[in-house]
Amino acid sequence: MSKHNGPIFIVGAPRSGTTLLQYMVRAHPRISLPTGESHFFIPLLRDADRFGDLSQLENVRAVLDAMYKQSDDFLDTDLHGMLFDAATLAAELHREGRNTMPAIITGLFEKNAAGEGKARWGDKTPYYVLHMVKLKQIFPDAQFVHLVRDGRDVALSLFGRRHDFRVYNTYFAAKYWQQYVEIGREQGRQLSPESYLELRYEDLIVDQKATLQKMYDFLGEEFTDELLNYKKAGQAGKTPLVSQSLRPDNAEKWRKKMTPEQIRLFEAAAGQTLREFGYNLATDARPLPLPQRAALRLHNIVWAKWRNTFGPFGKD
Repeated sequence: MSKHNGPIFIVGAPRSGTTLLQYMVRAHPRISLPTGESHFFIPLLRDADRFGDLSQLENVRAVLDAMYKQSDDFLDTDLHGMLFDAATLAAELHREGRNTMPAIITGLFEKNAAGEGKARWGDKTPYYVLHMVKLKQIFPDAQFVHLVRDGRDVALSLFGRRHDFRVYNTYFAAKYWQQYVEIGREQGRQLSPESYLELRYEDLIVDQKATLQKMYDFLGEEFTDELLNYKKAGQAGKTPLVSQSLRPDNAEKWRKKMTPEQIRLFEAAAGQTLREFGYNLATDARPLPLPQRAALRLHNIVWAKWRNTFGPFGKD
Protein backbone atom coordinates (compact mmCIF):
# COMPACT_ATOMS: atom_id res chain seq x y z
CA MET A 1 0.00 0.00 0.00
CA SER A 2 1.41 3.39 -0.99
CA LYS A 3 2.30 5.88 1.73
CA HIS A 4 1.62 8.77 -0.68
CA ASN A 5 -1.00 9.64 -3.27
CA GLY A 6 0.04 13.16 -4.24
CA PRO A 7 1.32 14.29 -7.63
CA ILE A 8 4.88 13.46 -8.71
CA PHE A 9 6.97 16.05 -10.56
CA ILE A 10 10.08 14.95 -12.46
CA VAL A 11 12.27 18.01 -12.93
CA GLY A 12 15.80 19.08 -13.80
CA ALA A 13 17.91 21.00 -16.27
CA PRO A 14 16.87 20.29 -19.88
CA ARG A 15 18.78 17.43 -21.54
CA SER A 16 19.48 15.76 -18.18
CA GLY A 17 17.70 12.46 -18.81
CA THR A 18 14.30 13.43 -17.41
CA THR A 19 12.52 11.81 -20.38
CA LEU A 20 14.22 8.49 -19.63
CA LEU A 21 13.12 8.69 -16.01
CA GLN A 22 9.62 9.71 -17.12
CA TYR A 23 9.22 6.48 -19.09
CA MET A 24 10.59 4.44 -16.24
CA VAL A 25 8.14 5.94 -13.75
CA ARG A 26 5.11 5.66 -16.01
CA ALA A 27 5.74 1.90 -16.12
CA HIS A 28 4.56 1.70 -12.50
CA PRO A 29 1.04 0.23 -12.24
CA ARG A 30 -0.10 3.02 -9.91
CA ILE A 31 1.48 6.06 -11.58
CA SER A 32 0.20 7.92 -14.64
CA LEU A 33 2.64 10.21 -16.44
CA PRO A 34 1.88 11.79 -19.82
CA THR A 35 4.66 11.24 -22.33
CA GLY A 36 5.36 14.90 -23.05
CA GLU A 37 5.80 18.12 -21.10
CA SER A 38 2.86 20.22 -19.94
CA HIS A 39 4.50 23.68 -19.58
CA PHE A 40 1.20 25.34 -18.59
CA PHE A 41 1.20 24.93 -14.80
CA ILE A 42 3.20 28.06 -13.97
CA PRO A 43 1.60 30.45 -16.52
CA LEU A 44 -1.93 29.40 -15.55
CA LEU A 45 -1.28 29.51 -11.81
CA ARG A 46 0.45 32.89 -12.14
CA ASP A 47 -2.39 34.41 -14.21
CA ALA A 48 -5.34 32.71 -12.54
CA ASP A 49 -7.04 35.99 -11.65
CA ARG A 50 -7.47 37.00 -15.29
CA PHE A 51 -9.93 34.14 -15.82
CA GLY A 52 -12.36 35.53 -13.27
CA ASP A 53 -14.78 33.44 -11.24
CA LEU A 54 -13.97 29.80 -11.98
CA SER A 55 -17.31 28.64 -10.63
CA GLN A 56 -18.65 29.88 -13.96
CA LEU A 57 -18.64 27.35 -16.78
CA GLU A 58 -17.49 29.80 -19.44
CA ASN A 59 -14.43 30.72 -17.36
CA VAL A 60 -13.46 27.07 -16.87
CA ARG A 61 -13.71 26.69 -20.63
CA ALA A 62 -11.48 29.77 -21.06
CA VAL A 63 -8.83 28.13 -18.86
CA LEU A 64 -8.89 24.97 -20.96
CA ASP A 65 -8.72 27.00 -24.17
CA ALA A 66 -5.66 28.87 -22.84
CA MET A 67 -4.13 25.56 -21.82
CA TYR A 68 -4.69 24.19 -25.32
CA LYS A 69 -3.35 27.32 -27.01
CA GLN A 70 -0.06 26.90 -25.18
CA SER A 71 0.30 23.10 -25.19
CA ASP A 72 -1.91 21.69 -27.95
CA ASP A 73 0.54 18.97 -28.98
CA PHE A 74 0.85 17.75 -25.38
CA LEU A 75 -2.92 17.65 -24.90
CA ASP A 76 -3.57 16.00 -28.26
CA THR A 77 -0.86 13.32 -28.21
CA ASP A 78 0.57 12.81 -24.72
CA LEU A 79 -2.51 12.06 -22.63
CA HIS A 80 -3.01 8.31 -22.90
CA GLY A 81 -6.05 7.93 -20.68
CA MET A 82 -8.42 10.44 -22.23
CA LEU A 83 -9.27 12.51 -25.28
CA PHE A 84 -8.90 16.22 -24.60
CA ASP A 85 -12.12 17.96 -25.61
CA ALA A 86 -12.38 21.40 -24.02
CA ALA A 87 -16.17 21.67 -24.10
CA THR A 88 -16.81 18.23 -22.62
CA LEU A 89 -14.06 18.54 -20.05
CA ALA A 90 -15.17 22.03 -18.96
CA ALA A 91 -18.70 20.74 -18.35
CA GLU A 92 -17.40 17.81 -16.29
CA LEU A 93 -15.06 19.95 -14.19
CA HIS A 94 -17.81 22.52 -13.61
CA ARG A 95 -20.26 19.83 -12.57
CA GLU A 96 -17.69 18.42 -10.15
CA GLY A 97 -17.21 21.81 -8.51
CA ARG A 98 -13.57 22.21 -9.52
CA ASN A 99 -13.59 25.98 -9.26
CA THR A 100 -9.94 26.90 -8.66
CA MET A 101 -6.97 26.76 -10.98
CA PRO A 102 -5.23 23.95 -9.03
CA ALA A 103 -8.49 21.97 -8.99
CA ILE A 104 -8.90 22.32 -12.75
CA ILE A 105 -5.33 21.21 -13.45
CA THR A 106 -5.66 18.35 -10.97
CA GLY A 107 -8.96 17.34 -12.55
CA LEU A 108 -7.36 17.01 -15.98
CA PHE A 109 -4.54 14.82 -14.71
CA GLU A 110 -6.79 12.74 -12.44
CA LYS A 111 -9.13 11.98 -15.33
CA ASN A 112 -6.19 10.97 -17.50
CA ALA A 113 -4.88 8.72 -14.72
CA ALA A 114 -8.32 7.14 -14.23
CA GLY A 115 -8.49 6.44 -17.96
CA GLU A 116 -5.21 4.55 -17.65
CA GLY A 117 -6.50 2.65 -14.63
CA LYS A 118 -3.98 4.33 -12.33
CA ALA A 119 -4.37 5.90 -8.90
CA ARG A 120 -1.72 8.61 -8.94
CA TRP A 121 -0.71 11.26 -11.43
CA GLY A 122 2.51 13.01 -12.28
CA ASP A 123 4.17 15.33 -14.77
CA LYS A 124 7.62 15.70 -16.32
CA THR A 125 8.41 19.29 -17.26
CA PRO A 126 12.08 20.12 -16.58
CA TYR A 127 11.77 23.84 -15.92
CA TYR A 128 9.38 23.30 -13.02
CA VAL A 129 12.61 22.69 -11.05
CA LEU A 130 12.77 26.49 -10.82
CA HIS A 131 9.30 26.64 -9.23
CA MET A 132 9.16 23.72 -6.79
CA VAL A 133 8.44 25.83 -3.71
CA LYS A 134 5.51 27.50 -5.49
CA LEU A 135 4.17 24.17 -6.74
CA LYS A 136 4.45 22.69 -3.26
CA GLN A 137 2.34 25.55 -1.90
CA ILE A 138 -0.28 24.89 -4.56
CA PHE A 139 -0.13 21.07 -4.35
CA PRO A 140 0.77 20.41 -0.68
CA ASP A 141 1.09 16.63 -1.10
CA ALA A 142 3.38 16.87 -4.15
CA GLN A 143 6.75 15.11 -4.36
CA PHE A 144 9.64 16.19 -6.57
CA VAL A 145 12.37 14.09 -8.16
CA HIS A 146 15.24 16.32 -9.33
CA LEU A 147 17.46 14.52 -11.84
CA VAL A 148 20.96 15.99 -12.19
CA ARG A 149 23.41 15.18 -14.99
CA ASP A 150 27.04 16.19 -15.50
CA GLY A 151 26.75 19.66 -17.00
CA ARG A 152 29.43 19.00 -19.60
CA ASP A 153 27.32 16.19 -21.08
CA VAL A 154 24.26 18.43 -20.81
CA ALA A 155 26.15 21.05 -22.83
CA LEU A 156 26.86 18.55 -25.61
CA SER A 157 23.18 17.69 -25.77
CA LEU A 158 22.17 21.36 -25.74
CA PHE A 159 24.46 21.99 -28.70
CA GLY A 160 22.52 19.34 -30.62
CA ARG A 161 19.41 21.50 -30.19
CA ARG A 162 21.07 24.87 -29.88
CA HIS A 163 18.29 26.76 -31.66
CA ASP A 164 15.60 25.33 -29.37
CA PHE A 165 17.45 26.37 -26.23
CA ARG A 166 19.24 29.47 -27.61
CA VAL A 167 22.60 28.14 -26.41
CA TYR A 168 25.41 29.11 -28.77
CA ASN A 169 28.66 28.76 -26.84
CA THR A 170 30.15 26.62 -24.09
CA TYR A 171 30.32 29.37 -21.48
CA PHE A 172 26.64 30.15 -21.85
CA ALA A 173 25.77 26.41 -21.77
CA ALA A 174 27.63 26.15 -18.46
CA LYS A 175 25.76 29.09 -16.92
CA TYR A 176 22.47 27.73 -18.27
CA TRP A 177 23.04 24.35 -16.58
CA GLN A 178 24.38 25.97 -13.43
CA GLN A 179 21.27 28.10 -12.99
CA TYR A 180 18.96 25.10 -13.17
CA VAL A 181 20.84 22.80 -10.83
CA GLU A 182 21.72 25.44 -8.25
CA ILE A 183 18.19 26.86 -8.05
CA GLY A 184 16.83 23.31 -7.97
CA ARG A 185 19.03 22.33 -5.05
CA GLU A 186 18.30 25.57 -3.18
CA GLN A 187 14.56 25.10 -3.64
CA GLY A 188 14.91 21.48 -2.60
CA ARG A 189 16.47 22.61 0.67
CA GLN A 190 13.27 24.51 1.40
CA LEU A 191 11.23 21.33 1.08
CA SER A 192 11.09 18.39 3.46
CA PRO A 193 13.03 15.15 2.82
CA GLU A 194 9.64 13.51 2.20
CA SER A 195 8.96 15.98 -0.63
CA TYR A 196 12.29 16.31 -2.46
CA LEU A 197 14.72 13.73 -3.83
CA GLU A 198 17.84 14.42 -5.85
CA LEU A 199 19.13 11.70 -8.18
CA ARG A 200 22.08 11.61 -10.57
CA TYR A 201 21.62 10.49 -14.15
CA GLU A 202 24.95 8.68 -14.04
CA ASP A 203 23.76 6.53 -11.11
CA LEU A 204 20.58 5.74 -13.00
CA ILE A 205 22.38 4.34 -16.03
CA VAL A 206 25.11 2.53 -14.07
CA ASP A 207 22.82 0.89 -11.48
CA GLN A 208 19.24 1.21 -12.63
CA LYS A 209 17.81 -1.16 -10.02
CA ALA A 210 19.38 0.50 -6.97
CA THR A 211 18.51 3.99 -8.18
CA LEU A 212 14.89 3.12 -8.95
CA GLN A 213 14.58 1.32 -5.61
CA LYS A 214 15.74 4.50 -3.87
CA MET A 215 13.26 6.59 -5.82
CA TYR A 216 10.28 4.31 -5.20
CA ASP A 217 11.13 4.15 -1.50
CA PHE A 218 10.98 7.95 -1.50
CA LEU A 219 7.68 7.93 -3.40
CA GLY A 220 6.24 5.35 -1.03
CA GLU A 221 5.53 2.96 -3.89
CA GLU A 222 6.27 -0.73 -4.19
CA PHE A 223 9.27 -1.65 -6.31
CA THR A 224 9.53 -4.93 -8.21
CA ASP A 225 12.04 -6.15 -10.78
CA GLU A 226 9.23 -6.00 -13.34
CA LEU A 227 9.60 -2.22 -13.31
CA LEU A 228 13.01 -2.61 -14.93
CA ASN A 229 11.14 -3.57 -18.10
CA TYR A 230 9.83 -0.03 -18.52
CA LYS A 231 10.05 -0.08 -22.32
CA LYS A 232 6.99 -2.29 -22.67
CA ALA A 233 4.92 0.24 -20.72
CA GLY A 234 4.56 2.38 -23.82
CA GLN A 235 6.17 3.27 -27.11
CA ALA A 236 8.99 5.76 -27.20
CA GLY A 237 6.83 8.14 -29.23
CA LYS A 238 8.66 11.41 -29.83
CA THR A 239 11.82 10.16 -28.10
CA PRO A 240 13.06 7.02 -29.89
CA LEU A 241 16.30 7.02 -27.87
CA VAL A 242 14.23 5.90 -24.88
CA SER A 243 13.71 2.54 -26.58
CA GLN A 244 17.45 1.87 -26.73
CA SER A 245 19.33 -0.05 -24.05
CA LEU A 246 20.84 1.87 -21.15
CA ARG A 247 24.55 2.38 -21.71
CA PRO A 248 26.93 3.30 -18.88
CA ASP A 249 29.21 4.88 -21.50
CA ASN A 250 26.52 7.51 -22.06
CA ALA A 251 28.20 9.26 -19.13
CA GLU A 252 31.35 11.36 -19.54
CA LYS A 253 30.93 11.66 -23.29
CA TRP A 254 32.41 15.12 -22.92
CA ARG A 255 35.87 13.60 -22.40
CA LYS A 256 35.94 12.52 -26.06
CA LYS A 257 33.52 14.94 -27.71
CA MET A 258 34.52 18.27 -26.15
CA THR A 259 37.66 20.07 -27.22
CA PRO A 260 40.18 21.01 -24.50
CA GLU A 261 39.10 24.64 -24.92
CA GLN A 262 35.42 23.75 -24.42
CA ILE A 263 36.25 21.81 -21.27
CA ARG A 264 38.30 24.75 -19.98
CA LEU A 265 35.49 27.22 -20.68
CA PHE A 266 32.81 25.07 -19.08
CA GLU A 267 34.82 24.38 -15.94
CA ALA A 268 35.87 28.02 -15.67
CA ALA A 269 32.18 28.97 -15.68
CA ALA A 270 30.72 26.22 -13.49
CA GLY A 271 33.58 24.25 -11.96
CA GLN A 272 32.53 24.83 -8.37
CA THR A 273 29.00 23.68 -9.16
CA LEU A 274 30.34 20.52 -10.81
CA ARG A 275 32.33 19.80 -7.64
CA GLU A 276 29.30 20.40 -5.42
CA PHE A 277 27.34 17.79 -7.35
CA GLY A 278 30.15 15.23 -7.17
CA TYR A 279 31.71 15.58 -10.63
CA ASN A 280 35.47 15.56 -11.08
CA LEU A 281 37.21 18.35 -12.98
CA ALA A 282 39.75 18.04 -15.77
CA THR A 283 41.22 21.54 -15.35
CA ASP A 284 42.01 23.97 -12.56
CA ALA A 285 38.70 25.75 -13.33
CA ARG A 286 40.36 29.16 -13.18
CA PRO A 287 37.65 31.84 -13.60
CA LEU A 288 37.59 33.74 -16.86
CA PRO A 289 38.48 37.44 -16.91
CA LEU A 290 35.47 39.75 -16.82
CA PRO A 291 35.94 41.03 -20.42
CA GLN A 292 35.95 37.47 -21.76
CA ARG A 293 32.83 36.57 -19.78
CA ALA A 294 31.09 39.66 -21.11
CA ALA A 295 32.15 38.88 -24.68
CA LEU A 296 30.82 35.31 -24.47
CA ARG A 297 27.49 36.48 -23.06
CA LEU A 298 27.23 39.07 -25.84
CA HIS A 299 28.12 36.43 -28.43
CA ASN A 300 25.21 34.28 -27.26
CA ILE A 301 22.79 37.22 -27.19
CA VAL A 302 23.71 38.25 -30.74
CA TRP A 303 23.32 34.73 -32.13
CA ALA A 304 19.99 34.24 -30.37
CA LYS A 305 18.66 37.55 -31.72
CA TRP A 306 19.93 36.76 -35.20
CA ARG A 307 18.21 33.40 -35.14
CA ASN A 308 14.99 34.94 -33.87
CA THR A 309 15.06 37.64 -36.58
CA PHE A 310 16.19 35.68 -39.59
CA GLY A 311 15.26 32.08 -38.83
CA PRO A 312 17.17 29.09 -40.22
CA PHE A 313 16.89 30.02 -43.90
CA GLY A 314 17.03 33.79 -44.03
CA LYS A 315 14.66 36.59 -43.11
CA ASP A 316 11.05 35.48 -42.65
